[in-house]
Amino acid sequence: MDITQILLAAQSPDGNLRSAAEGNIKQFQEQNLPNFLLSLSVELSNDERPPESRRLAGIILKNSLDAKDSAKKELLTQQWVSLDHSIKLQIKESLLITLGSSVGDARQTSSQVIAKIASIEIPRREWQDLIAKLLSNMTQPGASVPLKQATLEALGYVCEEIPPEHLEQDQVNAVLTAVVQGMNQTELSSEVRLAAVKALYNALDFAESNFANEMERTFIMKVICDTAVSKEVEIRQAAFECLVAIASTYYVHLDPYMQTIFNLTANAVKGDEEPVALQAVEFWSTICEEEIELQEEYEGSDDANSTVNYRFIEKALPSLVPMLLETLLKQEEDQEQDDNAWNISMSGGTCLGLIARTVGDAIVPLVMPFVEANITKPDWRCREAATFAFGSILDGPSLEKLAPLVQAGLDFLLNTMNDPNSQVKDTTAWTLGRVFELLHSPCSTNPIISNANLPRIMAVLLESSKDVPNVAEKVCGAIYFLAQGYEDAEPASSLLTPYLPNVIAALLTAADRGDMTHVRLRASAYEALNEIVRVSNIPETSSIIGQLLQEIMRRLNLTFDHQIFSSGDKEKQSDLQALLCGVLQVIIQKLSSSDAKSIIAQTADQLMLLFLRVFACHSATVHEEAMLAIGALAYATGPDFVKYMPEFFKYLEAGLQNYEEYQVCSISVGVVGDICRALEDKILPFCDGIMTVLLKDLSNSQLNRSVKPPIFSCFGDIALAIGENFEKYLPYAMPMLQGAAELLVVLDQNDEDMVDYGNQLRRGIFEAYSGILQGIKGAKAQLMIPYAGHLLQFTEAVYKDRSRDESVTKAAVAVLGDLADTLGPISKDLFKSHLFHVEFLRECLDLDDEVRETASWTQGMINQAIVS
Repeated sequence: MDITQILLAAQSPDGNLRSAAEGNIKQFQEQNLPNFLLSLSVELSNDERPPESRRLAGIILKNSLDAKDSAKKELLTQQWVSLDHSIKLQIKESLLITLGSSVGDARQTSSQVIAKIASIEIPRREWQDLIAKLLSNMTQPGASVPLKQATLEALGYVCEEIPPEHLEQDQVNAVLTAVVQGMNQTELSSEVRLAAVKALYNALDFAESNFANEMERTFIMKVICDTAVSKEVEIRQAAFECLVAIASTYYVHLDPYMQTIFNLTANAVKGDEEPVALQAVEFWSTICEEEIELQEEYEGSDDANSTVNYRFIEKALPSLVPMLLETLLKQEEDQEQDDNAWNISMSGGTCLGLIARTVGDAIVPLVMPFVEANITKPDWRCREAATFAFGSILDGPSLEKLAPLVQAGLDFLLNTMNDPNSQVKDTTAWTLGRVFELLHSPCSTNPIISNANLPRIMAVLLESSKDVPNVAEKVCGAIYFLAQGYEDAEPASSLLTPYLPNVIAALLTAADRGDMTHVRLRASAYEALNEIVRVSNIPETSSIIGQLLQEIMRRLNLTFDHQIFSSGDKEKQSDLQALLCGVLQVIIQKLSSSDAKSIIAQTADQLMLLFLRVFACHSATVHEEAMLAIGALAYATGPDFVKYMPEFFKYLEAGLQNYEEYQVCSISVGVVGDICRALEDKILPFCDGIMTVLLKDLSNSQLNRSVKPPIFSCFGDIALAIGENFEKYLPYAMPMLQGAAELLVVLDQNDEDMVDYGNQLRRGIFEAYSGILQGIKGAKAQLMIPYAGHLLQFTEAVYKDRSRDESVTKAAVAVLGDLADTLGPISKDLFKSHLFHVEFLRECLDLDDEVRETASWTQGMINQAIVS
């Protein structure tokens, strides 16, 4: 087979030629993988072959080594590992030769493929001479510019691909030396210098011991700071990116260099090209994030001062804040129209917000003079910058410091919603949203929103919801946060009742607008509507919410008539259906938790019909929202929900089997729990089907692990619903629970995500046991005796593990009480031989009210079992 011709044909505009070539490539790959990969590497390295065939050869080679999907990636890794050693050697030699190619694309692809192979081999202690071979390219006399550039790119990619612990320190030192030499001003090629700075960026994680050594650290910092004033924009930008990475990785070592860095960043922000200025601001944002994290980590602890918090932001405040305020005046025209816009003005405002969180009250006197000086100027840029500055510093300073300023300025902000400039209105609406989100508290002694100013606030917001889409979207956000402030303030939410019809009408109009190029307006309007429903005072508003229910059902019904001509049309239909199902869920929950349940009872049949039609449209996003709404409907209708089960069950089953879209699967598992609580033993006819699928889910290695803890909890829900009928599932469910408990022993305790997952899994296992014990209690209680010893061993192991969180503690204590309660006197010997419970309960009696209450009930149950 002529690989060159096949690769060229695979890119042909002729569809027939193309698909035949793709078939040939696939066949070659499947029939003789070693030769296939070798042929690709030879093609890539041969300067006499066409650039197009070489480029595709490189892409296919890279895709034969790596994949986004972890299971596929593992398979490709194993395929490479099992190749004959001599073939691998030839491929690697070809790739190293390609680094000197005259064709840029081939060099770059080769450096990426080298890194992919390194990521497989170096952790296995193979290809140990790779770094040395790459470095020899840098040091050999007369090395060409393309070779040096490609070699530095390869070094950078290798550092990006492999974890720091897999390179020896002498290899790291050699890489850093080569990279720093490449950055040196004596290197005449700007391409090589740029590649060197980018390689340094990727190598920084490896340089921990170099940064711990003052002499080496100072040398590296000097080289970076010198590079930050290079004459090439791209090189300056890359040097500042290195400083940003150092701010986050090596904060503790920065003190001696901060004056130099401040001068560099100040010059860049004031006068450099925007890509460089953005990185200079990003440096200070990163310092803020580090210092915020240090403050949060050691808040209230005795060793707060023993960790290194240099308070760089506090020290730089008098110079830093004015510098950032100047950036706010560098807006772009119509930047508010573009969701992805990011410029120096936005970056400066974001950094200002982080500074406010870092230093609190200290920022206010530095920003307010700027606000007052600019807020009424004729130039729209000054007015917008003043509003942006004010909105940016609302999160961080104390309520005492901000409340007087906000109370004085609120009327001014409301007037500014009539500003002639759209950008000023956009920022003002955003600022109002921030005021309501961060400072509006109806229960405080001097609330921001009162009976006196609410009419004016509502009038302005309702009028502004008709403004251009980007302003209207921010206004919907402001309405959302205004409503949210009343969420835990029951009587105070009555204040909103008189405005409810007009607010609902305004939000529905905003959601319906024809100028819907601004995709977020519709979502923002419906989210605000949900919040308004959540906080409404039902005794006063049930009829209004009932009318809204009818309107949302009407809108959902209309979506089925949408003309679908393209995938874009399908996506729009799905998005709208998902939003409407979300509103229905909130309305159902709100009405069912009150005396207005009858409204749901009257419309339940129509609702269920709509949800089933939504499922028939087959879209994952809608599936999730419709499932959640059905869970709410099951809770609202209770045992009456059983009449919908025959028709609904096939969709529930499909959701439980949806391994690819695991969120759908997870939500479906949660809905099973809702239905169990609603139907109780009426769910029995469907349990065989549900349990079969759930057990399959647990055995499926493709299913995302996050779904497994809720499945165990679901076992508990099913057992509680069907009681002793759960007996038939015990031989299948219990080994699964025991297997999961054993898996917990081997989880990596140094990995935060794994610790978190371990806690979710434990809680799921305990909730399963609790539900099963309570369900089987009574005549069939003895069925649990064979499993009781294992349960106590597992609980003891969890008790001894300090990484358990409070929810696990509570679930563990509850299960001990359930065990004693269900088995009664039979459990006497078990508890006497597992005495850890004495200490465990003592510990729990010192915790918060909920845990203490559970612990004292459990203690009573165990005492009763032991003395009986």
